[in-house]
Amino acid sequence: MRGIVYKSTGSWYWVKSEDGILHQCRIKGKFRIKGIKSTNPIAVGDKVVFDLEKKGDEEIGVIKKIQDRENFIVRKSVNLSKQTHIIAANVDQVFLLITINNPPTFTAFIDRFLITTRAYRIDTVLIFNKIDAYEIEERAEILYLKDIYEAIGYTCLEVSATQHKNIDKIKEMMLGKTSMFVGHSGVGKTTLVNAIEPSLDLKTKEISEQHKQGQHTTTFAEMFDLPFDARIIDTPGIKGFGVVDMDKYELGDYFPEFFELKQYCKFNNCLHLKEPNCAVKEALENEEISWSRYKSYLQIIEGEEETEHYRTDIWNEDEE
Repeated sequence: MRGIVYKSTGSWYWVKSEDGILHQCRIKGKFRIKGIKSTNPIAVGDKVVFDLEKKGDEEIGVIKKIQDRENFIVRKSVNLSKQTHIIAANVDQVFLLITINNPPTFTAFIDRFLITTRAYRIDTVLIFNKIDAYEIEERAEILYLKDIYEAIGYTCLEVSATQHKNIDKIKEMMLGKTSMFVGHSGVGKTTLVNAIEPSLDLKTKEISEQHKQGQHTTTFAEMFDLPFDARIIDTPGIKGFGVVDMDKYELGDYFPEFFELKQYCKFNNCLHLKEPNCAVKEALENEEISWSRYKSYLQIIEGEEETEHYRTDIWNEDEE
């Protein structure tokens, strides 16, 4: 039998077969997929082949094979730097939720996520959420970020789930596609998903006042079929995002503004660090590209992990 993984708890998988029935499945043995060693060999969105086996009165599915993935989104586990975690597979587009505070989303996280989705050719839309809750200064920060990312080709939407602002635009973009929603805990992801499809009635929790962080409500990624010809993958809140196996000579290609300029660099393998006649460094000095983007690039190329000490204020940073 063939089906698609709709939910994973690490040991059990809920697979929807081609006839639309959900089967509870397990795996036998260890799966190794194209050299990827991950904490979860099978992810939501995977297309699998499985058999049904009788165990007493129960019928349990056994996954035998994972079909080739069109793409997947993978991150380094922050606390297990040698391990990777596949968030989802066979995704058409991602909506990355961003909030300025409660909790803050910083550019190091945004940029790491964007280069990963770009590397796997997955369209990403930036959702500036909770737009109804911001004061004038915070609105200015949103406009600043929108300017950075719209200038390099990303679609940005200002959204309020509670006031239903731009919900219809999101639904229109989701038609006929499998969309993943992702962000830090507390960015309002579950509230937004409920606004898109109230019948899902997913659980939400308030922001923790002590840490200004969201409390985890989604424990495992899960996919849902929506009544308006769309699929949605709801994911757990992500604290940090470690980039996996990115060649330093290819890294700049996943920054679209760097990729556009690299043909004008003196060296065709320019790393945009201390090389002479580097078009990226010249554009940086002329303020044609963003300092925050370049700093994200430096952090990744120097092999620094995106941990809590990166979550610092970028608005008052000194330019180097």
